[in-house]
Amino acid sequence: MTGQNLTLLTDFYELTMANGYFEHGFKDEIAYFDMFFRRVPDGGGFAIMAGLEQFIEYIENLNFSDEDIEFLRSKKIFSEEFLNYLKNFKFECDVWAIPEGTPIFPHEPIVTVRGPVIQAQFIETMLLLTINHQSLIATKANRIVRAAEGRAVMEFGSRRAQGYSGAIHGARAAYIAGCCGTACTISERDDGIPALGTMAHSWVQLFDSEYEAFKAYATTYPDSCTLLVDTYNVLKSGVPNAIKVFDEVLKPMGKRPKGIRIDSGDIAYLSKKARKMLDAAGYADCGITASNSLDEYIIRDTLLQGAKIDSFGVGERLITSKSEPVFGGVYKLAAIEKDGKIIPKIKISENTEKITNPGFKKVYRMFSSESGEAIADVITFFDENINTDDPYEIFDPEHTWKRKMISNFSVEQLTTQIYDKGKKVYNSPDVHEIRKYSEKEIARLWDEVKRFEFPHKYYVDLSPELWDMKDKLLNKYSK
Repeated sequence: MTGQNLTLLTDFYELTMANGYFEHGFKDEIAYFDMFFRRVPDGGGFAIMAGLEQFIEYIENLNFSDEDIEFLRSKKIFSEEFLNYLKNFKFECDVWAIPEGTPIFPHEPIVTVRGPVIQAQFIETMLLLTINHQSLIATKANRIVRAAEGRAVMEFGSRRAQGYSGAIHGARAAYIAGCCGTACTISERDDGIPALGTMAHSWVQLFDSEYEAFKAYATTYPDSCTLLVDTYNVLKSGVPNAIKVFDEVLKPMGKRPKGIRIDSGDIAYLSKKARKMLDAAGYADCGITASNSLDEYIIRDTLLQGAKIDSFGVGERLITSKSEPVFGGVYKLAAIEKDGKIIPKIKISENTEKITNPGFKKVYRMFSSESGEAIADVITFFDENINTDDPYEIFDPEHTWKRKMISNFSVEQLTTQIYDKGKKVYNSPDVHEIRKYSEKEIARLWDEVKRFEFPHKYYVDLSPELWDMKDKLLNKYSK
C-alpha cells in the first residue's frame, strides 16, 4: 500500500447506495456478491489469479477517518445517522477466494463476499481494481514467460507503468507468473523480488568513447558485468569493444563476463552474429540478453528464427498488458439471506455472456487420476460435494447438449475462506511460495489450453443442482 488512507478509494455510488440502504432499513441485510471475469485476455486459454494480498491489506486498514467523515458531510446528501455508522464502521463480512497463482477461468467466482449489504457493496471498487490489475499483468507475463521456453524473463517496465502502484504491483504479479526479477528496486526491498539491471545508453554516451564506458563499468562491476552494446553499432563497435574490455579488464582479474544486451535492431540477426563473435573470442559462456518492446509473439518468432538469446527484458508490453489492457472482472449480487435462508438472485441480459450464476457457490477442479491433468472446473452450491466414487457428468452451461461422463478422477476445492465475520483466518503465503505454487498448477493444465492462438476451451461447468436453479430463475424472469 502507499501509506495513504485508501478507504474512500471507492465509486461514489457505493456510498449513495449505502446511505440509501441505511435509510430504508437494509443496514443489516445479508448479501452475497461474486467477483468473476467473462473472457481471458488476448484470446488465451486461462488467466492467473493475483492481487489477493493487496486486497487483504486494504480490508485490514479499512476505517473512516475524521477527515473522511467531514468530506462526506460536506456533500450535504448523507444523513448524520449514516455518517455516525461510518465513523464506527467495522468490517464483519465473510470472504472466500481462489488463492493467488491459481489458473482461473471465465464465469467462476474467484472471490465471494457475504455480509451486511452496505459493507459487501462498499469494497467493490478496491476488490476489482486490485484483482483485475494484478491478474491481468500475471496473465500477460506468463504468456511471455512461456514464449521464452525456459529462458529467463526480466520485468523491465517500471518507467512505462501507469503510476507507481502499477509499477510495484505489476512487478509482483509478473514475478508470480514466472518472471525471474524486476527493474523495480522497491520490489526487492518490500517483497524480496530480485531487482535487476545494468546500464542505460546514457552511461555509454557520457564517456568519450564506447570502449571507455565499457571499461569503467567492468572495473566497477567485475563480478556482474553485462554491457549494453547497441548505442552506436552492435556488430561494428558494440560487441568488438565488449570483447576488448573482457580481454583487457576482466580476464587479467580472473573474471568472466556475465553478458551483453541488445536493445534495438533485428534482434534475431544481431544475436546470431554476436554469438559467433563471442564464441570465437573465447566467451561462449557470455550470455546475450534482448530487450526493446518485446512481447510473447516477438519472442516466439525470434526463437523460431534461430535467435541466440539467453534471456529477455520485457517492459511496456508486459507492465501495461498493451495488447489488451483490461481484465474485465465484475462484481455481482448472487444471493440475499432472509431468516437464515439463502435466496438466489440472477442478472439476466440479452447478451448471454452477462447472465450471472445465482446463489452461494464454490469451485471444484477435477483432475484425471491417470495423467494428473485438470479436466474441468465445476461450480456448485456451497453445501454440495462431488462424489469421486461414481462417474460424474459434466456439461457446457451455454451449450447443454455438450456432455461428457468423467470417471477415475479426483477433485480439489479451490474456494478458500479468507475472512470469517471480519476476522482474517487465512495465512497469506509470501510471493515466492505463490510463484512456485503457480508454476505447479499451470503445469497441471493440458498443453492445448496453453496455446496462444485458438486454445482448447477449458470447461467451467455447473452442478446439476445449480443449473436447475439457474434455469428456474431464467424461466421465472423471462415471462
